Amino acid sequence: MTKAAELAKMGEVLTNSQIGGRRNIIINGSASVNQRGNSTGVTADGYYGPDRWHYKTEGEETVSISQASDGPDGFANSYKVEVTTTDSTIAADDYARVETRLEGQNLQHLKYGASGAESITLSFYVKSSVTGTYAVGLYSADGNRNIGSTYTISSANTWEYKTLTFAGDTGGTINDDNGEALRIWFLFTSGSDYASSDNTSWGGYSDSRISYGHAVNLIGTSSATWQITGVQMEIGEQATPFEHRSVGEELALCQRYFTVLCEQINGGGLAICNMAGYASGILYGVYNFPTEMRAHPTLVQVTGTNNYRFYRNGGNDYFNQIEIDSDPQSTRNAELHVDQDLSHTAGHAGWIRSGNENTFVAFSAEL
Repeated sequence: MTKAAELAKMGEVLTNSQIGGRRNIIINGSASVNQRGNSTGVTADGYYGPDRWHYKTEGEETVSISQASDGPDGFANSYKVEVTTTDSTIAADDYARVETRLEGQNLQHLKYGASGAESITLSFYVKSSVTGTYAVGLYSADGNRNIGSTYTISSANTWEYKTLTFAGDTGGTINDDNGEALRIWFLFTSGSDYASSDNTSWGGYSDSRISYGHAVNLIGTSSATWQITGVQMEIGEQATPFEHRSVGEELALCQRYFTVLCEQINGGGLAICNMAGYASGILYGVYNFPTEMRAHPTLVQVTGTNNYRFYRNGGNDYFNQIEIDSDPQSTRNAELHVDQDLSHTAGHAGWIRSGNENTFVAFSAEL
C-alpha cells in the first residue's frame, strides 16, 4: 500500500470509527482474567476458564477449557478449547459453541430500532488444528433477532486475524437495563437443524438461522484445539487495533459478573471474611463486593467436610459450607451466615478461612 493510500485509509478510520474513549465493547477479549481457573471434563453448558466466556453444547463431547499462555504477537493469553472425548456423529440438533453475553445498559449507542442503527465490526485472532469455514453469530435478546457470518481458518495451528462487519439492526431493540441484550457466538460444530436458513441479514430468530455456512466438526477430532484472543467489537465498518486495557481494569469489569472470595490453593488457610456469633452455633458476617455487581448474586462454592474454619476467642471450629441470605438483596454486599454444629457462644467475633485445598467461594451475577 502506498503512503497516500495509507493516509486515505487512516482518514476513513478517523471519520467512521470511534477512536476516542473506549472502543471495545467486549469484556476480557484478551483472556487476561481467569478467576475460575481452568476446567477439564466439561460436558455441559457453563462458564469455564477465562471470564465472560460461556461454553454451550448439545453434543456428546468432553472438552478442556483453559487460559492458554499462547497468543499472536502482543497477546500473552488466549481462550482455548481442547477436545478430549469426541462426538464424531453429529445429529441434526447437535451443536457446540462459545459465546459472550453483553448487558443492555452498555449498548445504547448502537441505536438498534432507529433508522441510524450503527454497524459494528468484530475482529479477533483465532487458531485451530482443524481448518475450514466456521460460523459466527449475533443474537439480539430483547428483539429476539439474529444475524450471522462466517470466517475461514486456512492454516492449521497458525494464528490468523479475522474481521467481520454486521449491519445495524433497524428493526430491533436494546432495552436500557441490566439484562442480556446481545450475544456473540462462535460455532465449533453444527447439525443441519441450525444451518438451513440464510442469516446474513437481521431477521427474527429461529434455530435454523444460528450457523448458516458452518462446515467444520471440531468436536469430531480427538485432541482438536480452537483458540481465540484479541476479540474486539466496535462501532463502524473498519477494525482498529485492539484496545488493550490494564489487568486491573479488566478484572474490575469482570467482577461485575463474577467475583472470587477464596480460590483453591494447596493447603488452604486463606482468609474469607469476618464473622461473629449471633447465637450459639450461628454466625453472621458481611462481605462487601470489590465493585457493584450486575444483580444480586448467587453464592458459588465447593462444599465438603471441613472446608471452612472459624477462628475466635483463642479457639477454632471446622464446618462444611457457607450460606448467603437472599433477603434483603443488594448488589453492593452480601450477608453470609453459618448454621452448623459450632462450639462458639453468642458474641464471639472472629474470621473464617478456607479449611483445605479444595475450598472455592465466589459470587455470580452472570447473564
